[in-house]
Formats: sequence, C-alpha cells, structure tokens
Amino acid sequence: MGAGGPPHAYLEAITERYPLSLHGVGLSLGGAEPLDPVHLRAWRRLVDRYQPALVSEHIAWSRFGECRFHDLLPIPYTDESLTLFAAHVEQFQNTIGRQILVENPSAYLGFATSDIPEADFIAELVRRTGCGVLLDINNAYVSAANGGEGATALLRGIPADTVGEIHLAGHSVQRADELELYIDDHGSPVGSAVWLLYAEAIARFGAKPTLVEWDTDVPSLGTLCREAERANVIARKALSHAAA
Repeated sequence: MGAGGPPHAYLEAITERYPLSLHGVGLSLGGAEPLDPVHLRAWRRLVDRYQPALVSEHIAWSRFGECRFHDLLPIPYTDESLTLFAAHVEQFQNTIGRQILVENPSAYLGFATSDIPEADFIAELVRRTGCGVLLDINNAYVSAANGGEGATALLRGIPADTVGEIHLAGHSVQRADELELYIDDHGSPVGSAVWLLYAEAIARFGAKPTLVEWDTDVPSLGTLCREAERANVIARKALSHAAA
C-alpha cells in the first residue's frame, strides 16, 4: 500500500495483462474496535489505482489498540459478532465503493459462546451486506478436522450464487500425545481430501477464479504450475459431471 517502488511497478505491469484480485489480511473486520481510517483510505487508493476484478478480506480480527498481530484470529459466531462484523463490512464496501468477498477462516478451537453454525453466519452476513464469499477449501477441511462442523456442510450451506473466488492450499498435522492438530500452513501440495472437496465445490458453485496458496517452503515453478494444472483438470471434470 506504499506510494510507489517495485511492488507498484510489478502490479502495473501485471494489470496490463491480467485482472487483479486484491486480498487483505490486516483490516481486522472482526475486531471490537472501529476500523482503522488510515488503513481504509489506503485501501481506497489501491482500489482506485488498479480497479481490481475482486477485493477480499477475512472473517477474523488482527488488531487491538496499537497492537497488530500477524495472525488471523477467530471470532465467535454469535448475534453480537454478526452485527459488528456486518457493520464493518458495510463500512469497507462503502469506502471503496464496491462489493467485497469474505473468506472463511481456519479454526483450531471453538468458542463456547458460538451458537450460530458457520454456514448460517456467512449466509446471514451475505444477506445483510450484499458481500460475496471467498471460499477457502483448505480452511474448511482444516476446521472440520480440528473438531468443527463438517466441511461438506459448509459448502452446502453457503448460498450457491455468492461464491466469487476459491482458495486451495496444503496443510500440516502436528501431533502431541493423543492430540492431532491440523495447521493451515500453505507449505505443501494440496491434500487429496481437499481436492475432493474442490471438485464438490465446483460442481455446486461453478467455475470460479481459483488460487493455490503456497507461501512457505516454496517449491520450483514447475511444481506450482502442476498444482495449478491439477486444479484445472479437476474443475473441468467436475463441470462435465455436473452438466451430464
């Protein structure tokens, strides 16, 4: 979000050939405090400058006062947090003058106060604000594996016409005694179970811009391209079966 330099030079060159999808990680839409006006203005300048095809953020919080965390921290799924989150989404959309997508998070524990299923929370957020959904298939799988609701239930509960983008990624499993914890670490190939969920998602939501996230232990370009091509093959098959 800086004024210039190499990042903007790269973005300007890319924009000449491809549409951009801008993905935020620091606005803290789920935080209890007001949104940072400086951050909002920076978003507006970025959107005005590049006119991206898609803009997205997370169902999470990452700021408290002057403390900014480097993690996307979870929110409870309650009426109170839904009202607050919806107000922040509307403020963000009004600031940049367009619809955003919100991404389902990966979860490692649940809140005792959560009394709204994740799919219902997202569906009601969409209804109230007119936002769309960035469906992260790996996050859905990781959350389910860590004791959350089933990933298939999330896919089936999100309104079919609201998904604007899909994310895929690899995950790791950490073990301590009898406990297994699935970690969304973006550091390995997409798992077989996630690919199956991706096929299910394409069959339900149709062809969507899909990103394979890989930002730790980054492999060769050839490996990345093979992951992307696998996504293309699975999407084509899923669409063909859905049309049959």
